[in-house]
Amino acid sequence: MSTEPQRNAPAFLDRVVGWVLLVPGAVALAAAVILMVEKVRVLEDPTHVPACTIDAVLACGSVLTSDQAEAFGFPNPLIGIAGFAVVFAFGLVLVAGGRLPRSVWLIAQVGLGYAVIFVHWLIFQSVYRIEALCPYCMVVWVMTISMFVYVTLANVSSGRLPVPARLEGPVARLVSLHGVVLTVWLLVVGAVLAQGFWDYWMDKI
Repeated sequence: MSTEPQRNAPAFLDRVVGWVLLVPGAVALAAAVILMVEKVRVLEDPTHVPACTIDAVLACGSVLTSDQAEAFGFPNPLIGIAGFAVVFAFGLVLVAGGRLPRSVWLIAQVGLGYAVIFVHWLIFQSVYRIEALCPYCMVVWVMTISMFVYVTLANVSSGRLPVPARLEGPVARLVSLHGVVLTVWLLVVGAVLAQGFWDYWMDKI
């Protein structure tokens, strides 16, 4: 029997969160699989140019062959394949009308929390250390941030993730402005990418 507090999440979260996990989860999973395939091809043939390498900056090859691409001693896409497969399954259950216990929601919260921290570390490394961007990686970044935002809002608004009484008002306001929260976050990331590769983008205009 679920131990979730008897407080219902806003209707939009009940309808949306499953799809936010299902569709972005599938997109991120596909991107991770493609990156893993490209990683294997590069390992087999160091001269291989990944399909997502466009020029010196939009270059999957530069990212895939970097030390940061194996942050834990194995290819990062393996983490994405495992993690996004779970997220996709989670979303599928919710879209089908299933209910999951509080413990599963909190596991998703922790998993996506670690994922979003890792994503921002990768953003920093790509912009300021590797000095190249991987288009498929950027897709994963956007999908991960989107899923984290909506799982967090769903958990907070339902009471699965406790909020101090003094913060309930501001948190409720953020929940009501869910689209703004996500948009502002992505705009900040976009600003970092714009600043880091300013000369490159200016040459493209």
